Amino acid sequence: MDEVKIILEEAEIGMNKSVSHLNIELSKVRAGRANPSMLDTVMVDYYGSPTLLSQIGNVSTLDSRTLTIQPWEKPMLDEITKAIINANLGLNPQNNGEVIIISVPVLTEERRIDLVRKAKSEGEHAKVSIRSQRKDANDMVKSLKDEGLSEDGIKESEENIQKLTDSFTKKVDELIAVKEADIMKV
Repeated sequence: MDEVKIILEEAEIGMNKSVSHLNIELSKVRAGRANPSMLDTVMVDYYGSPTLLSQIGNVSTLDSRTLTIQPWEKPMLDEITKAIINANLGLNPQNNGEVIIISVPVLTEERRIDLVRKAKSEGEHAKVSIRSQRKDANDMVKSLKDEGLSEDGIKESEENIQKLTDSFTKKVDELIAVKEADIMKV
């Protein structure tokens, strides 16, 4: 039974990773409000080496529609502006010589629907990953039959794995519902 516990724990760890990855991906889907995490993936050419924007400047929100970037070094203003444009996020940075100001445009209804579709797609990817974890765990449990695990033990373990899968699938559905409501809110 110790092996079964280990298999269940590994499956839970894998499913947690799937949900964590989904959270990261959903944070990249903007909901019309300015959020510093929108720029988390922007890489800036920092004296020849690609560096995350957050490591060469302070990213903050001025209000619900405006982001500001205060670089640690003024010569980096142009590089940061270029990196944001090249990141293809649909943002138009304005450089005033001191800070970079980004006005986040209001989302159209069509764009909101596209973003909801993207969020649901990310949710499906997470569910596929969770089901893959379930399959791997079930396969490992079935392989324990050769080591003396009874049919009832296998059946009970598979039921526990399914309960775990159902709980994580429910978490994914809840995350997607929250994100969808956030995106569709005007």
